[in-house]
Amino acid sequence: MNAFNRLPGFVQTPAGRERDVLRLLPRVLVFGTLLLALPSLGARIFFGEGDAVVASSLLQMVDILAISILVLHWTAVLTIAIAAFIVMIMKGPAYVADAYPVEDSESPDSSDRR
Repeated sequence: MNAFNRLPGFVQTPAGRERDVLRLLPRVLVFGTLLLALPSLGARIFFGEGDAVVASSLLQMVDILAISILVLHWTAVLTIAIAAFIVMIMKGPAYVADAYPVEDSESPDSSDRR
């Protein structure tokens, strides 16, 4: 018995933009991460001189903002990847579930009453 019975006569939908999105996402993830790490690096270059307490608080603020935006970026990329994967799966072949015999009657059996 075959576990996956394809639906006869089903025409598979051709791949669309979801494949392009899935191919582009690794580059978006890497380059976006590098781009979002630049403010933290730039803050270390520009705020490195001067009062240590003020520089430390400014660096901490920039780091917190950079990390929060970085996590937001990763979450957005993951969400888009999940959505594109779902669309890709839904465009795949259709399968037939196992037959389930249904007892059809106009009135319920007396043994079924509670």
